[in-house]
Order: sequence, then structure tokens, then C-alpha cells
Amino acid sequence: WHGLPGYDHLRDAPFTPRRPAELPERADVFAAIRKRDILVHHPYQSFNCVVDFVEQAAEDPNVLAIKQTLYRSGSESPIVRALMSAAETGKNVTAVVELKARFYARTSVGWPRQMQRAGVHVVFGFLDLKTHCKTTLVVRREGNRLRRYVHLGTGNYNATTAKIYTDLGLFTCRQKYGEDVSALFNMLTGYSLGHQWKRLVIAPHELQFKTLELIRRETEKAVNGQPARIFGKLNSLPGLPCLSDDSRVRRIIDRFLEHSRIYVFGVGDDAEVYLSSADWMPRNFRRRVETMFPILEPVLKKQIIESIVPILQADNVKSREMQPDGSYSRVTPGKGAVPLRAQLQLLEELTPASVEED
Repeated sequence: WHGLPGYDHLRDAPFTPRRPAELPERADVFAAIRKRDILVHHPYQSFNCVVDFVEQAAEDPNVLAIKQTLYRSGSESPIVRALMSAAETGKNVTAVVELKARFYARTSVGWPRQMQRAGVHVVFGFLDLKTHCKTTLVVRREGNRLRRYVHLGTGNYNATTAKIYTDLGLFTCRQKYGEDVSALFNMLTGYSLGHQWKRLVIAPHELQFKTLELIRRETEKAVNGQPARIFGKLNSLPGLPCLSDDSRVRRIIDRFLEHSRIYVFGVGDDAEVYLSSADWMPRNFRRRVETMFPILEPVLKKQIIESIVPILQADNVKSREMQPDGSYSRVTPGKGAVPLRAQLQLLEELTPASVEED
């Protein structure tokens, strides 16, 4: 019914996702990542830069290996096609495939077989843990050394949902990220355990402990009269009587599904910013392989703390606030307040800093 003609006044204006300024069309993705970490905000910024990352890796003769987790993908995915192409040219390609993705298992069987026939090493993860992390590793030969390039995200490697889900992704070639992601794939493929994580926080091993540690730290600061803050943007959070009664919960229901997970602990320059594939739920802490990773680049950290988070908090057009009984009431602009629609504001802010696709 959404396609019925004659109701344009009820529809959002169409838009074309644009590329980050650091990754214009036909850019050398690896050279751009070597300059500095790059943050991409979908669907405001195009998912094609993620596709380019995998496709360039597949075509680059200096790339030796590509490893990726795949959750809710499919045979028509350009990323899956690139992985198969890379394997056919002799690269070491590993895909960790999760067949238990909700609403997706029935259509998830055929394309892994196609990948195996193309020479991709397909791994189906653990029997008792759902592989929910979103991670890509590219190992590239550069002169007499190997460099690891990494993409970590909050959302699936799915070009279709990337147009309607809000998600954040990080490109980096920092050494400690690369070491951790290599160890993560070793764990997922059963080669090794016992790695000392330097940047990634992994579920089910450490994520719950680390999250509670960060919460306790901010609690202690508040008790001692020091500036303290905990901000969480997530998909789901269980309420507990007498424990979560003082929590303020808002949800944004708008054009795009709010899917990104953002966690901020602390205030000012000392604040720690994390992105994650995981919600704060028992299943994410205990029954899934998840990643949480810090944003270390000061410019990107500032972008999240001073732009993305405040805009989300200030929404008074599409936001609802949870009431004590668990119901939600719509937030409306107060007297004299300027209406602010977060998704529209982010669309307007990210567009000027981006490059339009050809």
C-alpha cells in the first residue's frame, strides 16, 4: 500500500545516500584508511563504500586474505559476489556464516554452498552461540610487511537493509584492532583461544563484565560529586523493578529503523565512546558472539559526542518517552521550542560533508 499514487504529501522526500568525503567514487580505500580512521553513518552515507572495501580487496593482487562475518546476507549481495571472486583468484577467503538469523534461516542455505563451490572457506560458527558480530578483516602485503585493514560495524553486511536501518561503521588499520580482529576470526574458526584483547570487547567472554565496570565507574563518580554520564543507544533493554525505575528511556520511530548501538561513558575529553553489535540483553551478553569497540580518533569521537548523540536526544517530533507503566507517550515541542526531527537533521548535516555518488 505504500506505493499507492496520489499521496506524495504523506511521504518523505526521496534522497540519495552520499559517500563520506574521505571515500569518494573510485577512491583508493586502503590509502584513505591509512590516513586516519573513517566513520560511516548509514543510511545517510552510502553503504557502497563498504562494498568498495571488499571489492577492492578482492581485486587487489597485494591482498592475501579476506575474512568476514555474514549475518542476514544472500546470494545477490555484492559483498558475497566479491568474496567468491576473490576466492576464485586464489586469495584466502573465510566467511563465518550465521544460519540462525531470525526470519532468515529458510533463505540462508543456498548461497553458502555457492561460496564453498567458489573456494571460500565457509564456517558456520558455534552450535550454542549465535555469531552476531559484524566484522571484516583484509590482510594486505605492503612492501616487506603485512598490514591489516578492518571494518567493524553495528549493522549487517546487507546492502538492502543499509538503506533503511541506521548503523555506524568504522574503518581502521590501527595495529591493535587488526590483532584483535585476527584473533576473533581464529576463535570463530576454532584455531585458537586465550588471546588478550587490546581493543575489542567480546561477548560472551568480557562484554558483560566490561559494561558493568564502566557503569560502576560512572556511578562512583556521581556519588562523589564528580561529573558523570552514561548514554546508551540500543535496540532493546530489559526493565527490572526497583532497579530501572529511575532510568529515562526514549525511542525514535521514524523513516529509518534505529539500529545502531552507541555507548558513551563519562563527560568531556575523558569520555569513552563505544560502538557495538550488541544490545544490553542477557542473550547478547551470554549467548552470542558480539563485539564492542572504542572510537579513538578524536575527530570521530567528537562527531559522536557533540553531533550525533545530542541530535538524537533533542528529537521532539518523532520521539516517544517511556512512562512508569511501560507505555510510551509522544514527545511534543514545548512552548517556544523549535521542532527537531533527528533523522532529518542528521540527513541535512551529513550531506554537505559528503560526496554525491555518480
